[in-house]
Amino acid sequence: MENENTMKYNPELDRKLQIESVLKEVYNSLVEKGYDPTSQIVGYLLSGDPTYITSYNNARGVISRVERDEIIEFFVKSFLKNIEE
Repeated sequence: MENENTMKYNPELDRKLQIESVLKEVYNSLVEKGYDPTSQIVGYLLSGDPTYITSYNNARGVISRVERDEIIEFFVKSFLKNIEE
C-alpha cells in the first residue's frame, strides 16, 4: 500500500539544515587545527576574507557554499529564538 499523504517541502528548513551542517563541519576543522572557532568565524563574517577559515579538510571551500549574510541571519534567528523561549 502506497503512502497517500502528500509530503510538503520546506525550503527554509532545508536551507537551515544545510547552514547548520556547514557550520558544524567548519567548526570541527577549526577546533582540530587549534583555532578559536568563534573568533575565526566572526572574522570571516565581518571581513569576507576566507583566510580566516582554515583550508584543512576543505573547510574554506565548505563555508563558501553558504552566503555570509545567510550565516549571519541564521545566528540572529537562533539568538532571538532563545530569547523568546
